[in-house]
Amino acid sequence: MAALYTGTVSRKPATSGSAPEDATSHHVKNHHGEVVKFKNPHPSAGETLSTFQIMRKMIWARITGKISAPDISNVDLPVISPTFLPSRSSSPRLRATWLGHACYYVEFPSGLRVLFDPVFEDRCSPVSWLGPKRYTPPPCNPADLPAVDAVVISHSHYDHLSHATVSEIARRHPEAQFFVGLGLAKWFTDSGISKVTELDWWEDAELTLQPLASKVSSSSGPGQIEARISCLPCQHSSGRTGRDKDHTLWASWGVSSGGKSVYFGGDTGYRAVSEVLDDEVDDYGVDSEHLPRNPGFAEIGKLRGPFDLGLLPIGAYKPRWMWSALHANPYDAVEIFRDTRCKRAMGIHWGTWVLTNEEIAEPPVLLKEALKRKGMPETGVFDVCAVGESREF
Repeated sequence: MAALYTGTVSRKPATSGSAPEDATSHHVKNHHGEVVKFKNPHPSAGETLSTFQIMRKMIWARITGKISAPDISNVDLPVISPTFLPSRSSSPRLRATWLGHACYYVEFPSGLRVLFDPVFEDRCSPVSWLGPKRYTPPPCNPADLPAVDAVVISHSHYDHLSHATVSEIARRHPEAQFFVGLGLAKWFTDSGISKVTELDWWEDAELTLQPLASKVSSSSGPGQIEARISCLPCQHSSGRTGRDKDHTLWASWGVSSGGKSVYFGGDTGYRAVSEVLDDEVDDYGVDSEHLPRNPGFAEIGKLRGPFDLGLLPIGAYKPRWMWSALHANPYDAVEIFRDTRCKRAMGIHWGTWVLTNEEIAEPPVLLKEALKRKGMPETGVFDVCAVGESREF
C-alpha cells in the first residue's frame, strides 16, 4: 500500500525575473478592468475562429472531399497493463507511464505522484453515447493508481478534462490537490472538489506533503515532500459549451520535485499555417520560414528550464490549415522540445481518439522525420511508447 500524505498549497505570484514583461497580455478585460476571458496574445495564433466557424469549415471540407476520416479498422497500437512502483521510495529515477492521449502518471524520486490530464472514459464528449470513441482502451482504471498527490489539468476541453474521471480520483484519493488555469476552479468546486488551486501563466505554487502517520507505517514512504507547480503559457483555447469559449485559461505546466522536473505541454499549437498550404506541402520549407512562432516556449526554457522530461503533443494536426494554430504536429513538437530545453521527451495527444484527419500511425513516423531533419537521434531522445508502458529518466 502506498504511503498516504496530506498536502498544503502556497500560491506564489510571478515576481520580477520569473516572468516576461508581458506576462498578462493574454487577459481580456471588461470596462471595469476585470478579467473576463483569455486570448492567444501572439501572431503565431493566426486568425481566431469561433467554434461555429471551425465546424462549418470541417463540414464543408468533408463535403468537398478536402478531408476524410482516418481508417481505424485495423488499428495496431499496443496497449499493456501498467505497473507502478511498489513504494514512494522505490526508485531514484523519474518514472512516467502513458495512460493514453494526454494522460501521464509520473512517479518522482522524491515520492511525489502526479497525474496529468486524466480521462478514462470511452468518449471525450458531454454525453456517454455520442462523440469521439476510443479506438485504444484505457490501460487501467483510476482504482488501479496507487497514489495521487496532484492532478494537473491543461484546459477544459473534454479530451483533457472529464467530470467522471476527476470525481472518481477525488473520491479515491481525497488528499489529492488539483491545479488548473484561471477561471476553472469554480467548475471543480461546483463538482464537489474543494482541493483546487487556480493559477495564471507564470505563477507558481509550492506543494508540501506530510505523511499521515496514523494511516501507514512511517517506513512505507519518505518524510516531507516538496514540489513546485508552475503554470506556463501555451497556444490553444477552452470551453465545454457553445457559450463559454475562452472563459477559462489554457496552460502548459512545469512540475519539479526532488531534483527532477517535468514539462507538460498539454494541448498547444506553435505556428499557424495558411489555408493556402495543403497537407502535401512542407510547411517548414523555405516558403514558410516567415511564419511567426510562439515565443512563449523559448521564454519557458529560459525562465523555468531545463526540464528532465517533456510530455509534448504530437497528434491531432490535420488539416494543418484548420488545426495548426491549436495543435502541434511532430515538427512543431520538436521545435517546442528545443525551445523549452527538455533533455528527453515522450509524445502525447495521439493514439486514443479520432479528433482530426491524419492517419492513426502517422505521428510517430513524422516525429522520426522531424528529429532527423534537426540532426537529432531518431530514438532515445524524443520517443513514443505503448499505452500503459513506463519509461524511466
